Amino acid sequence: MQTFKTSYRGLSLLVDLNWDRALYFGFLIIALTAGAWIGA
Repeated sequence: MQTFKTSYRGLSLLVDLNWDRALYFGFLIIALTAGAWIGA
């Protein structure tokens, strides 16, 4: 049970980190697209 809890915590942390990275890339793409649209 302890191992399951530890692995779940690690998985949760991994999902949090990946979600943060996905959000960052999403905003980066939106910013670049907006910049290209404004500059065009």
